[in-house]
Amino acid sequence: MKTMRTALLVLALILAGKTLETRAETPLQFKDVFVGGQDGYPAYRIPSLIITQKGTLLAFAEARANKGDHARNKIVLKRSLDKGATWRQLQLICDAGSGCLNNPEVVVEKASGRIILMFQKYPESFDESSVVAGLEGDRICRTLVTHSDDDGLTWSAADEITASVKPPVGATSNASGPGIGIQLASGSCKGRLVFPFNQGPPGHWKVYAVYSDDRGATWKYGEVAPEDSNSGANEVQMVELTDGTVMLNARNQMGSHQRRIALSKDGGQTWSRLSDEPTLIEPRCQGSILRHPVNHRRADDVLLFSNPVSVSARTNGIIRLSKDDGKTWAASRTITEGEFAYSCLVSLDHQNVGCLFERDNYDKISFTRFSLKWILAKAAANAK
Repeated sequence: MKTMRTALLVLALILAGKTLETRAETPLQFKDVFVGGQDGYPAYRIPSLIITQKGTLLAFAEARANKGDHARNKIVLKRSLDKGATWRQLQLICDAGSGCLNNPEVVVEKASGRIILMFQKYPESFDESSVVAGLEGDRICRTLVTHSDDDGLTWSAADEITASVKPPVGATSNASGPGIGIQLASGSCKGRLVFPFNQGPPGHWKVYAVYSDDRGATWKYGEVAPEDSNSGANEVQMVELTDGTVMLNARNQMGSHQRRIALSKDGGQTWSRLSDEPTLIEPRCQGSILRHPVNHRRADDVLLFSNPVSVSARTNGIIRLSKDDGKTWAASRTITEGEFAYSCLVSLDHQNVGCLFERDNYDKISFTRFSLKWILAKAAANAK
């Protein structure tokens, strides 16, 4: 009798295991944060997302008069106090009137908790193809910075820092990110704030870093990343590797449909030559890269990367995970097979990640969250 009971128990466990293995997985839930036609604006684009030291999520975007890149854009914000489950009312951060504001990029300075936001200002009727080089006059692209010391509730007046982030000769347009900046955690440049930038003119795009060694009081710009030929490395994000090296990951605007990569050993002042990353396929679109802490051991951190994985359309949004500083991408999962354009990743806690992304023909900027376990599940299943 005892033997029979044991056998029945084993059989029950086996059957339970099979049930668990075959149970349908709950699909990711999308929470719409910015929706065209709501909150007073016809369109929203260009997501930027950060978590404050108090655990508040800050989602930034361009509020536009239409879906065009230069449509009297304003910089707006929504805050979430519950890791993205609900979002507070829209806040207007900066308004340039008949001008246009573009490319929100944000970082949290760890020592003070200050939230620093950069973006560009274009004069009315001008865009990245028509602004001119130089630091003065009414036909140039300017860079502005603002900050918040109260968890994003209020913001300082925007200061212009164009001369600190733009070469006086050659560069026409500038663009911060869009997405996030980073603060270096190790090496001789520990504590440095680094903002990824690109510069025009269109057809001759270059990428580089803007940085501050005094917690954002002053800014400098480094050298552009060299390349063998002009492949048009464009919208760019950066991430710190385990040994303190900074890696840039850029949109490939004019070359192959592969992301462009370069490394800096001096905190973004100089770069190795740009190269293609064959694993990271793209349709020419912004992407997001993030160093995610798995626990309190820096060596256990992983890199995460999101973008539309296609050579022809901004669809098939994928999240990838690397355990070796981006040398290989061991796991990936599909966020959505549908439309997926610009995105921004954020670490919610050691095991969970959030993603703010554009979808539905740019009508919505939505938020979703998932766990590292969810990302790794498919790779684990394939390994069996």
